[in-house]
Amino acid sequence: MILVTGGAGYIGSVCVERLLAQGNEVVVIDNLIEGNRGAVLPEAVFVEGDFGDWKVLNKIFTQYSVDVVVHFAAHASVPLSMADPAGFYQNNVINGINLLDAMMEHDCKKMIFSSSASTFGEPQHTPIDEDHPQLPINPYGETKLAFEKILYWYHKAYGLQVNSFRYFNASGASEKLGEAHKHESHLIPLAIQAATGKREKLEVYGHDYDTKDGTCVRDYVHVIDIASAHIRAIDNLDKHPFAAYNLGCGVGYTVDDVINAVQDISELKVPFEYVGRRAGDPAVLVASHKLAEKELGWKPSYNLERIVESAWKWHEAHPNGYHGNGEVSTVR
Repeated sequence: MILVTGGAGYIGSVCVERLLAQGNEVVVIDNLIEGNRGAVLPEAVFVEGDFGDWKVLNKIFTQYSVDVVVHFAAHASVPLSMADPAGFYQNNVINGINLLDAMMEHDCKKMIFSSSASTFGEPQHTPIDEDHPQLPINPYGETKLAFEKILYWYHKAYGLQVNSFRYFNASGASEKLGEAHKHESHLIPLAIQAATGKREKLEVYGHDYDTKDGTCVRDYVHVIDIASAHIRAIDNLDKHPFAAYNLGCGVGYTVDDVINAVQDISELKVPFEYVGRRAGDPAVLVASHKLAEKELGWKPSYNLERIVESAWKWHEAHPNGYHGNGEVSTVR
């Protein structure tokens, strides 16, 4: 049995979909603050609750024979972390420790952790590899780095086996599951919403960065590729019981590049406005995936065009996300 925290969220739900397709038994825990219950496929067991709640965790580990925890659940917004660092430390660090302690109590010593490339801060070289200094510039990145360090000491002291993944912009969709955050902050769905009239315009934060067009450069990785890496890592734990991998395409695209891609694929205009920079945003974030390719046999299979195309198809089929038309079946 595999426990997926945050399995009703965007990346977590796609990972659950892929795990189920491989014949795994999966239990999902999610408090549905940002996740969607309709994103959890019926074949998975669903538990509504906080991943740091000892009573809920004890019940799960007692009732099910959990072999591996795939840990996605976290507060993940850079701007919100700047405004509420306390909330991010409480959820991403303290609740994470509660989860680890519940695992140790029930002799579950395998975890795949969804970290973040925000742990690196401003890049000193690109593409960013695993040896790059980790100097976060926002509380979100700090909490992810803090938990990575905690995982190291649980590995040394208690024998926890863990692989962590640091990646940038998860994007795209599977046929059934896509990106529909309750408080959307990601560029591609925001651009699609602007193109389809669901929002008045897209705000582009910063037009004065040292990039080809003045907008931020990011490395976009398809959500299916990210899920694939997490699944591959489960089999990697015995060979590499403590490891961290960067996931990326090794190619950066500006915000303007993404807007143009959405316009080309949708054949719609994306109304947008350049506004001031957003606190905590580095100018360029592009990752190397060489170590993941070497040790996991992983490499990205989607470029920006295919990522945007998959996102557009999902939003066309699910104009109201997980509510109303095109809703994914809810769990039993």
